Amino acid sequence: MTQSDSRIHGKVAAILSTRELVLNVGSEAGVELGTRFVVLNSKGVDVRDPDTGEIIGTVEVPKTVVKVVRVEGPRLSVARTFRTIPGRAGVLDAISSMASLAGTPERIETLRIEAGTSIRAELSDEESYVKPGDIVVETKGNEYDDVA
Repeated sequence: MTQSDSRIHGKVAAILSTRELVLNVGSEAGVELGTRFVVLNSKGVDVRDPDTGEIIGTVEVPKTVVKVVRVEGPRLSVARTFRTIPGRAGVLDAISSMASLAGTPERIETLRIEAGTSIRAELSDEESYVKPGDIVVETKGNEYDDVA
């Protein structure tokens, strides 16, 4: 994050349920209903130059994305998870839609990578949990759409 970063920054103040959390930012910071925040690993991950081994920077590592459902005051808002995780078709679905077996569904191109080479794979289970004190940063585009 840079000093010219105009996104709203805050932290997870409390966890209400498996879907809702309280943020320490509200109307005073410009938070409105529908504002989306990405919850980040507080440390980020250092990236090393493959040639020199020198650390060339740190990247944000997202845990999840939430959307504000209530602005409770100048410094308080409640956000909730909102994305759906696509399920897999069962046997009955496959039988009832045999036409889909003839082709391949539209999909987003992905990178072919070796197991264990993803930066996200470096997060321990403990680091991947959302908890009070985690950094939240407003997200306006689709930069974190693939965060699972």
